[in-house]
Amino acid sequence: MRTPSTGREIIIEAEPGEIYVDRETGEQLEVVGLVLPLPPNPSKLPWSVENLRYCNWCDELAPIDVNDCPTCGRRMTPLERPTA
Repeated sequence: MRTPSTGREIIIEAEPGEIYVDRETGEQLEVVGLVLPLPPNPSKLPWSVENLRYCNWCDELAPIDVNDCPTCGRRMTPLERPTA
């Protein structure tokens, strides 16, 4: 969530229909993103750039810690190991 005037962002577990305010400014916070994946995804990682890759079958984003694409269900190619 983000404070509109300052741009300060926080990550909180929010409830639908609740209104959240910034404790410093008193402004209503606006939702700017969701932390994924949502259940029943087997991944334990938040969906950030560092934790995602593209499925080689459907070209949708998928977590790097799962073998099967959550969108198409097909087995993705193994990740390449970084070379030193």
